[in-house]
Amino acid sequence: MEKYKENEATDDVAQQRELPHEALFLALAYLPLYELVVMSQVCRSFREALEHDILPWLNIVVSKPLNKRIGDNHLLKVASKSNGQLRTLALLNCSGITDEGIHQVVASNPNTSKLYVPGCTSLTPDGVIKAVKLLTRNAHRLKSLRINGIHNINKEDLEILRGLIDEYQQKQEPILYHEFNRFTTFRLQETSPSLDIDLCPKCDEVRAVFDCPRDSCKRKNKKQRQVECRGCKFCIPRCEECGICIKDEETEEAACADSLCLNCWLQLPKCSFCNRPYCIEHADQQFFLPGSSGFLCTSCHAKHMVNS
Repeated sequence: MEKYKENEATDDVAQQRELPHEALFLALAYLPLYELVVMSQVCRSFREALEHDILPWLNIVVSKPLNKRIGDNHLLKVASKSNGQLRTLALLNCSGITDEGIHQVVASNPNTSKLYVPGCTSLTPDGVIKAVKLLTRNAHRLKSLRINGIHNINKEDLEILRGLIDEYQQKQEPILYHEFNRFTTFRLQETSPSLDIDLCPKCDEVRAVFDCPRDSCKRKNKKQRQVECRGCKFCIPRCEECGICIKDEETEEAACADSLCLNCWLQLPKCSFCNRPYCIEHADQQFFLPGSSGFLCTSCHAKHMVNS
């Protein structure tokens, strides 16, 4: 009997040592959907936590590589884990999500305060407006809406959305190009613009409109009381790294074909063959060769493979 108790106690100690640190369970709430799926396969403790705890499902973020695979049925199943308490729904370039799927989710989660659906090309302007109306009933306020990349949004649609989102009437923080394109789960709680599209002052189209972080542009715009370098990405070319306007200066090309200002181009590491850098957004495309501290871009690596 004593030997049995001793073995049982040893098993309990071993099991406790195998349990993940408690802080890791708190981190689950900050992971996008793909990482949550992976974590559920790490150990039984994580799997049970994700099955029975709603905290990781209050902010749902669907990005690469799941964004091209997820459809309405998958979304409904994932959103149901929040038990109607969903706070943030972020679907980044999810082309398989339709108006019907979004409407069912927001109808079941009327207190959602942030809706991000940029690049969800199967959504329509009318579908987005209906979703926003569902989320602004009974005096509930939708704090932030991201819909850049949804086709055929016109001026009338923009005015309807502005009227539904009261917060838009307040002064918004500047929208910077380089920060706008780097959405992460950990920035969900940061201050976001209430609406990410506007009427471009250059082309008069409804698109994402960006401000310039260059100090000289800020001073000039303030002095002249007009914003010369404020506009969409088609009207005002911008540096992929720092977001400044590069219309009137020499533009440097990156290995990923993005535009860079000279200062950022000089600071970034470059391909050992063609001497072109990658921006941070596409740095994962670098190919590192054995025994070398440098890297090759995709194009130079392909040539290297052909010649080797």
